[in-house]
Amino acid sequence: MPRCSMVLYRYADRLAAGCFVAIGYLSLTPLQALPEIPINDKLQHLIAYAVLAFFAALSRQGSKSILVVLLAVTAYGGLIELIQPYVNRYGEFSDFLADAAGAALGGLLALGVRRSRM
Repeated sequence: MPRCSMVLYRYADRLAAGCFVAIGYLSLTPLQALPEIPINDKLQHLIAYAVLAFFAALSRQGSKSILVVLLAVTAYGGLIELIQPYVNRYGEFSDFLADAAGAALGGLLALGVRRSRM
């Protein structure tokens, strides 16, 4: 197995924890105005939660544990959307749907990587 793959598997949980913290910080920090970013807001959500779910699911064994991770990532997105109105942000159901789609995409990518490794 290439060294890059070994490092990715070894540090997947740490990378997931970093994504978890970064998403929480970026989603719950009060802002005066949203920054101008050239990609769509929903695409940002999809990518962020796909990366989080990918790293979180990568080191898991078995379908049930991966499903639990994906449900936890989706619940995290929902919780953030519920908290945002209390920190001068906007919680949107469509953001939650993008979070859930990203979690599913990340989980599928992790499954694909794990299967190709075997």
